[in-house]
Amino acid sequence: MTAPTHRETGAPGLAFARDRFAMNVHSDVDSHLDALCHVIFDGELYGGVPSSTVTPDGAGMLTLDLVRDGIVGRGVLLDLPRLRGVPWLDPGDQVTAEDLVAAETAQETKVGPGDLLFVRVGHRVRRRTLGPWDVTRARAGLHPTAMDFLAERGVSVLGSDGNSDAAPSAVAEVGFPVHVLAVNAMGLHLLDWLDFEELVPVCEQQGRWHFLCVVAPLRLPAATGSPVNPIAVL
Repeated sequence: MTAPTHRETGAPGLAFARDRFAMNVHSDVDSHLDALCHVIFDGELYGGVPSSTVTPDGAGMLTLDLVRDGIVGRGVLLDLPRLRGVPWLDPGDQVTAEDLVAAETAQETKVGPGDLLFVRVGHRVRRRTLGPWDVTRARAGLHPTAMDFLAERGVSVLGSDGNSDAAPSAVAEVGFPVHVLAVNAMGLHLLDWLDFEELVPVCEQQGRWHFLCVVAPLRLPAATGSPVNPIAVL
């Protein structure tokens, strides 16, 4: 809080309550969107853009400005705990391409070109039930080979209630292989640490797992990401 001051509290006349927000965009808690400049691998960004374009003054290419007008498309939610008959996937569990196909079949839905694919692993409900844990050491996510599924289907955006990558990593010496493949190799924007717990019962009630999805990041021209609150419209 920046106001009211002690002097203003309870004083006659006009005063304003004011506050200031600050955040680490790429944290392990807050829902956010990764810009294409976020992931550097072997000195390069997506498309071979040199990592030197990212400077202390901000990113110079592939920034959040690419989606300054927002992202709107058909969202599809695949619920992996529902497929396996459990409340959540345990930390360290990895979702394969075969799992994604099986979830499609079980939910009678289909992921197609241009879709925004959302993969639920149950992170939020586990955290609310059991409390927080060190997600840097153990978390459920996609196995890197699951990215074949996204490439074959022509997915445009990947989102999860985790950060899409499992821990421990399935790839030696690469801590975030799904980030590398999705952002750096395929040019997909990632949506990390989303919350599907209000959406799931609505999808179940309506008997469909696809919806209009609207994502409106902040307009931060040189940024590597933004907090977001994606909206599913059913």
